[in-house]
Amino acid sequence: MKITAIESYVLVVPNLKQDATSSSQDNIVVVVHTDEGITGVGETDTGPWIAKAAIDSPGSHSMAMGMKDLLIGQDPLDTAALWDRLYTFTAMSGRRGAVICAMGAIDMALWDIKGKALNQPIYKLLGGAHVEHITPYASLQPEGTTVKRYTQTLIDWAKKAKKAGFRAGKMECTLAGPYRHQSLRGTDEQATEIVTAVREAVGKDFTLMVDVQYLWRDAKSCLRTVSKWADLDIFFLETPLLVDNLEGYAILAREAPMRIAAGEWLNTRHEFRELMDVGKIDVAQPDIGRVGGFTEAMRVCHMAEDRGRLIVPHCWKTGIGIAASAHMAFAVPHCPFIEYLPAQLTDSGLRRDLCDDGLVFKNGVLLPPTRPGLGVVLNKEALRKYKTKPLVL
Repeated sequence: MKITAIESYVLVVPNLKQDATSSSQDNIVVVVHTDEGITGVGETDTGPWIAKAAIDSPGSHSMAMGMKDLLIGQDPLDTAALWDRLYTFTAMSGRRGAVICAMGAIDMALWDIKGKALNQPIYKLLGGAHVEHITPYASLQPEGTTVKRYTQTLIDWAKKAKKAGFRAGKMECTLAGPYRHQSLRGTDEQATEIVTAVREAVGKDFTLMVDVQYLWRDAKSCLRTVSKWADLDIFFLETPLLVDNLEGYAILAREAPMRIAAGEWLNTRHEFRELMDVGKIDVAQPDIGRVGGFTEAMRVCHMAEDRGRLIVPHCWKTGIGIAASAHMAFAVPHCPFIEYLPAQLTDSGLRRDLCDDGLVFKNGVLLPPTRPGLGVVLNKEALRKYKTKPLVL
């Protein structure tokens, strides 16, 4: 089998809000074609135009070659070898950032092809299921330009998630910091009130996580607030500091009353090694598309397992990435939750329309996927609906 073509689609919702901290508004979907008629799909969570350029651009020399040129004519089943080929020969333009994200979408598509060619779900090719089911958590996104409205929408989303059968949820609580809504500003004391209100709304039998989106500049500022959350039974605190503040993360991992989680932005196992060994985080959060695809994500999972850390993958795109997260979660023994965004809990047209993820959500858990490959069925009408015109600079 040989790779014959690679297509990449930049998709954007019509009501794009550039001031919103939500990458569910756009996407890049990569489709890899083969000479045997088997196609694979993948996606990644980065600027889609940048990722498309990384895939489509021709090479200039042996250290900055073009991804398409490196892949056309190759055997798509050689996933690890192709990952190394891409990493090695794009090293000057890549190694991290958008090039690795683009590699992640391609690698995801190659594993999809491998599963379809062998008539097996991807998790079986990754080693088989360690558990009978996995537990998804609902991501709870607030709305509104006042603290009161922000709090109420979080409470409403949490109750809706619990009613839908979820046993866990992750709430965004970002009243300050670099990624807050531009028209909203609150205090750390109000953040404590919000987290307390959501915990009271869902009760003690609901696992609750909190994402503060890089809110604090230093560990001491963070600890002044989150030390007050000790009795709220928070499963983990996500991204409290900017990701490069590894020393600060180490302090939080030692002193905070809950687990510390991070890693959504990171590329390759090398950055995760630093986050775990220097930053000492408790929960590693590889995003399969961003980290470099299944090939690299599994390396991160094994590193975390060796260090006694948990894996809870980040996923904030569509059913393509959600399906990928599920396959990885089944294939490792230390992944207690995945991020899951069913249609009834999203306001993103892309999430609702782009694909059928093939997952079965029942009694608060996800059952093992049964379709070969990723198990995702693309909606070609949605590809046409959300596809943008080529970007001209």
